[in-house]
Amino acid sequence: MTQSIKISVLALLFSLQFIQAQDIQKYKIHSHNDYEQNIPFWSAYANGLNSIEADVFLKDNNLYVSHTETDIKKERTLEKLYLDPLQQVMTLKMGNQQPIQLLIDIKTESVATLKKLIAVLENYPNVINNKNFSIVISGNRPEAKTYTQYPNYIQFDYQSFAGIPEKEQWEKVAIISKSFSEFSSWNGKGRLTAEDYKKVSEAINKAHSYGKPFRFWGCPDSKTAWKTFKDLGVDFINTDMPYESSRYLNSLDSRVFYNTIDSPVYTPTYLSDKKNSPIQNIILLIGDGNGLAQISSAVLANGGQLTLTQLKSIGFIKTQSSDDFTTDSAAAGTALAIGKKTFNRAIGVDSLGIPTENIMEVLSKKGFSTGLITTDHITGATPASFYSHQKERDMTAAIANDLINSKISLFMGGGSRNFAAGFSKTDFSILNSIADVANSNKSQVGLFFSENTVPSVLKGRGNLLAEATKNGLEFLNAKNKPFFLMVEGAQIDSYGHANNVPGIVSEVIDFDKAITEAIKFADQTGYTLVIVTADHETSGFTLPQGNLKDKMIEGDFTTDDHTGIMVPIFSYGPQSDIFSGVYENNEVFHKIKQVLELK
Repeated sequence: MTQSIKISVLALLFSLQFIQAQDIQKYKIHSHNDYEQNIPFWSAYANGLNSIEADVFLKDNNLYVSHTETDIKKERTLEKLYLDPLQQVMTLKMGNQQPIQLLIDIKTESVATLKKLIAVLENYPNVINNKNFSIVISGNRPEAKTYTQYPNYIQFDYQSFAGIPEKEQWEKVAIISKSFSEFSSWNGKGRLTAEDYKKVSEAINKAHSYGKPFRFWGCPDSKTAWKTFKDLGVDFINTDMPYESSRYLNSLDSRVFYNTIDSPVYTPTYLSDKKNSPIQNIILLIGDGNGLAQISSAVLANGGQLTLTQLKSIGFIKTQSSDDFTTDSAAAGTALAIGKKTFNRAIGVDSLGIPTENIMEVLSKKGFSTGLITTDHITGATPASFYSHQKERDMTAAIANDLINSKISLFMGGGSRNFAAGFSKTDFSILNSIADVANSNKSQVGLFFSENTVPSVLKGRGNLLAEATKNGLEFLNAKNKPFFLMVEGAQIDSYGHANNVPGIVSEVIDFDKAITEAIKFADQTGYTLVIVTADHETSGFTLPQGNLKDKMIEGDFTTDDHTGIMVPIFSYGPQSDIFSGVYENNEVFHKIKQVLELK
């Protein structure tokens, strides 16, 4: 059999074996020059890495770990830096006990260094006999034909696609490694050029065709590079940043979302938009935690557009509370509702704790019907800010009592368990379904979506928010009175706190469906103003990567809390341009009064 035929046959057999192995194998992270870390071995091990590299010199019959011979420090031996810690974690069952590959890059003559290495390793039987441990020799290596002369626990790093040795020697090869510079000069930012992508992919596939895992060395070391190498199928991802790479890669699958939820985009007529004409109705839609990145994620996952992005009057509002740089929903909702900044956790009171008339109470006195719809508990901080006056958002019983005694025409939300006393002594009629709302002729109606928490879109909520908005508008419009309706998409915030990308994207898209119902209604009437904003941004959300064609979004987070980032405000309908610009969140209240010509 010729050498070329032998290689082809071996490649086919190895590739079939590798494909089977890949079904259960995921990428691994390789700590390049691990000894240069502030805490060698332990940082990589604690962060779950599976491969650790040590450059080794044989000098004075000792194995030293160092980048160069001149940098050798006598106390930094292979035993002290790596073998003793390995023995400790195995004996004491520390950490995850993940498989560990110790890649020893021999810097001195290979045969003599290997002889000493084997002598040293024989003093660590618990290590070399551990099924989760392997030694891989890189750097200066003996001739491939001698590989089988070394103990079973010694394997080798192969750095060529040529000269594949005989089957017995090839079985001693643990990994194929190549210099990234052979294929590309990419710096890890942006993306590989099409030409380089092809060359890099072919190198990885070539290694896999020989049935061996693959590693690049001398490669870019960044989030973009890590994701690219993972997507390309690199088996050992090279890094000098064990913590950062582990944190990023181990969370990547949970931060990537392929969207299957659509919000059909409605194109407004614009007939009433920005017209200097009277306004009868106000629809205020609040996406809790819905910052610019959250909106962008939904836009990009929804084919590049939302109904929201059809609106032409756009501004930004600053969200700081009276006592903190970063607001909570209570202070932010209250600023929108009463026109004054207040302290965090306050509901419907000013910065001195004094109850202050909210926009619904103001408009109710002017003959307006009023309504609230939320995917939160109806006693949640944002909806409560429009009917309640309490110094602490957790005063749920008092907040519920404020709703019971309010003059609100309509409410829909979760949390019926907070109303044990019921509504029997009020004018509220508690209905059983969303369809009942539109058909009701009662003066005050309520609907509970749930006893406790309202399900999310991902957990089967369906089109509830949009349907509630549509039916709520029909109910209010049938009163033949001007009205104010607040609609909250509450769970954008919930998923922001949870750092859950699928939840954020799906909730923003769902919120857009409610926006669509509002814009359609505005077009039907010609005298309805729609305002869309957020109380604050949640999670410091970013979008480092994605794919428009596949509706794929990769998200990332800087916090699990709120941030002080400005949030967008969109508006549509008569005098919508009044809401453009950059201003404080409490100014929304005053602008509403302005367009309604209220003093």
